[in-house]
Amino acid sequence: MKWLRKKNNHQASLSLEEQRAEKLGELGAQLWALRQEQGLSLEQVVVLTRIPRRLLQAIEEGNLNDLPEPIYIQGLIRQFAEALGLNGVEFSGTFPISSARVNPQGMGNTPLSQLRPSHLYFLYIFLILCSVNGLSQLLNNAVLQASNSQNQPYPKQKSIVKPELTQPKESLKVQPVSDTLKGRQQGQIVQIGVTLKASSWIRVIADGKTEFEGTLPEGTHRIWKAQEQLTVKTDNAGGVLMSVNQEKAKEMGEPGKEEEVRIAAKPKF
Repeated sequence: MKWLRKKNNHQASLSLEEQRAEKLGELGAQLWALRQEQGLSLEQVVVLTRIPRRLLQAIEEGNLNDLPEPIYIQGLIRQFAEALGLNGVEFSGTFPISSARVNPQGMGNTPLSQLRPSHLYFLYIFLILCSVNGLSQLLNNAVLQASNSQNQPYPKQKSIVKPELTQPKESLKVQPVSDTLKGRQQGQIVQIGVTLKASSWIRVIADGKTEFEGTLPEGTHRIWKAQEQLTVKTDNAGGVLMSVNQEKAKEMGEPGKEEEVRIAAKPKF
């Protein structure tokens, strides 16, 4: 009986700090074994929990001196356990944070009187670490998006629209389709093909609607169709070959000169 009483007295005399160190070593060993079983590295757990690596390593090694106040140690153990698939509240609830018996359901009943200025200091440090990690990830994502946008090809530039050139009415040429294409059936649409011998500004109007206006590079071949009338205007007549209804292409005029040709459909009777 005396031996039993002596053993009980020894357990009762065990300090709270020693109880925490003993429990931390037990929980840390369990977390280390479970992490090894799942094949996870500490770096991967850092990504999952946003907890610095040195704190995770201190928990696994049971190093109480490298950890903050007990109330925050319990929260770190909970996050660590949840990252490994455990019930974090139940698992961390066995870590003693006060001399009173710890509620195994978690830290929800922790009295506010236990909070001291030192607690607020460590909480402030913990929040700063989490904020720095989040900001670092945002910056990395922004750099990655910027590099991806630089690797994308530049969009093709739109053709430069040249202002309408004024010219006397006497230079306008009206060429009816009935004169350029013999034997064409009545009611057939008007079609012109344009091939650029040199870069030239062109405007095409089909049935009163502007179909194209801009500068086409050398070698470009375009086709336009209309029901009643097509009008083609250019500032470099010698650089534009035009064919009407798939006939042989001819230059619209002299190089460097403005020219406008109007192709009208043969009227129906």
